[in-house]
Amino acid sequence: MDITKFVVSHRENALLYGDYATYRAQLSRKLLNSRKKPNIATKSRGKFHPKAQITAEQISDNHEYLHLALLTAERTWAHAMSMKASHAADTKGMTGKTRSHIVSRLEKGARTAEKLADVLSQDAVSGAGPNDILEARAYAALLRGAANFEKQSWEDCIVSYAVARMIYSALSTSTKGDIYKDLLTDTIDPSIRYAAYQAKIPRTQPIPSIAKKAFAKADDDLVDRVKAVNPSVLEQGDVTMTGVTSAEGAPTTITWRSRGVKIEDASIAVAWASVQTAKAKLNERLSSASSLPPKDKAAAYDDILAATQDAVDATKQAIDELRGEGVTQSDPRMQSLQITRTAVNFEMISWRIGRNRVLAGELDGARATFDDLSKKGKKAQEAEQASERPKEEAPGRQIAKLKEKVVLYDGTLQSLETITELPGVANDQELFTRLQATSQYFTALKSLAIARSHSLAHNDANALALIRHALNQTESALPILSSTSSEESSPARNILVSAADFQTLHSLLNGELQRARALVEISEHNKNKKPSAGSSSSNGKPLIGQLANYPSSGQVNLENIVVYPPRLEAIPVKPIFLDVAWNYIDYPEKIPAGGDKKQQQQQQQVTEEVQEEQTQEEEKPKKRGWFGFGR
Repeated sequence: MDITKFVVSHRENALLYGDYATYRAQLSRKLLNSRKKPNIATKSRGKFHPKAQITAEQISDNHEYLHLALLTAERTWAHAMSMKASHAADTKGMTGKTRSHIVSRLEKGARTAEKLADVLSQDAVSGAGPNDILEARAYAALLRGAANFEKQSWEDCIVSYAVARMIYSALSTSTKGDIYKDLLTDTIDPSIRYAAYQAKIPRTQPIPSIAKKAFAKADDDLVDRVKAVNPSVLEQGDVTMTGVTSAEGAPTTITWRSRGVKIEDASIAVAWASVQTAKAKLNERLSSASSLPPKDKAAAYDDILAATQDAVDATKQAIDELRGEGVTQSDPRMQSLQITRTAVNFEMISWRIGRNRVLAGELDGARATFDDLSKKGKKAQEAEQASERPKEEAPGRQIAKLKEKVVLYDGTLQSLETITELPGVANDQELFTRLQATSQYFTALKSLAIARSHSLAHNDANALALIRHALNQTESALPILSSTSSEESSPARNILVSAADFQTLHSLLNGELQRARALVEISEHNKNKKPSAGSSSSNGKPLIGQLANYPSSGQVNLENIVVYPPRLEAIPVKPIFLDVAWNYIDYPEKIPAGGDKKQQQQQQQVTEEVQEEQTQEEEKPKKRGWFGFGR
């Protein structure tokens, strides 16, 4: 029967181009057409007959009676919403007469939907399935909850919306569409949260827990029907929740910079518990598979990044709700939420930086290897493993991979700048200083990557200047990052830079600086040296071939040390010499015993003559008879 789909599709199609008044007018026309199909519409100038109660037999014979009841309930709901929308802009609010009119419309729609649900409950006669009965009960509870919401009867409102929530949560597992999830997130959950706030229910209780407690007041028949669809909903309150499912199991405090803050909102507590669970899973996965490539390690960070983002969204929503209620910044609840916001944002950005560090490669990309960001196929990797000497990539490809590393470093530096803008970070001098030192660490890595690209392009002077700048950055951050307290080693990287990584980078930059200076010195020497006529690299032999000869002039041509790249040249060695000599040397085993070469030649001539005579005798024609027969 698809009751929920029928209602939601009509609402979406009408409200997409119009308002509630337009929706009400459309429903009136559809009601008339629906009455004409079973021939129960009042004719023009005809006598009015009171509308009879819809029975289960009528619904079983013709589903148009079901649509008739749904359209009637929807028209009363649209009428109430149009009146509420028209008075939403009034500064004085709705008057008592208008509110009572809205409540009466919603009450009528709820009664119509409840009667329909009772009729469909006679499944043996109406032909309705279990899901159809639950959808009708959920729709009736949805309209009843809206009526109680306008009457400001908060306890009854929570119970009605809890019934609708539990039914839609159970049905969402048996269907692939998002209709039920949209109703939960857009209509039911905000109404339950507001009604719970008005009923003085603490925010530390999550919405699934509130709905679960309120649903316990429902009748036993409805409970049994929900159990038949999905029994886990009655245990957890929400099938989409994993891990922590109640306020009792969620953390109640969050620690930020050795300061514990009480978590005021239940959604933040549940999200923070999910973050702790994802962190444990990440450490377990990376510790068990340490030989994973960088991209697979980075993919393991997806769960914790999603969990931290949910915590950030929940904190922002809680702050917006308090601001909507008129709570000032000096309120203790707002102060606690601001600290919580800083903590969860710091956690999210920290893991984002850790993911970038993993993608950069070993030692945060400081190693002079280009395999970290390579996108080679299986065949290319197997070929390189089979060969003794791996094939060196072209300078253009190496520079492209260095550019990818620079992009990762830029993203990390932007994330660090975002952390400094969080509330309370600038006032924390110790944290602010450490963030600046971490920024200098990644700036040094960025300068080193750009210097290597200049070195590949043979711009040795630019590479030297960039490496010197990187070394200056590490020397500035050396007193701060080198004194990092030894913590438990975690396989998952985050914003914390260990002292070992920093010392390794500092030592590496010292070596790269000496290498860059040597390259610049050699290039300057080659530029300033005047080439001599006899020392041309193209005319003279390489120096490696003249090591036994002392230069009489006292000058050595350093531009022609070896032949590079090596050329393929013939080199005389003993096996080749023997192969050539085989054609000109007569070995003893080729000469007969007791004879010489001349005798061997004479014997060969005699044997050749005998063979020729034999062939001539065989070729002579034989005598034959008259008709070709032999005699």
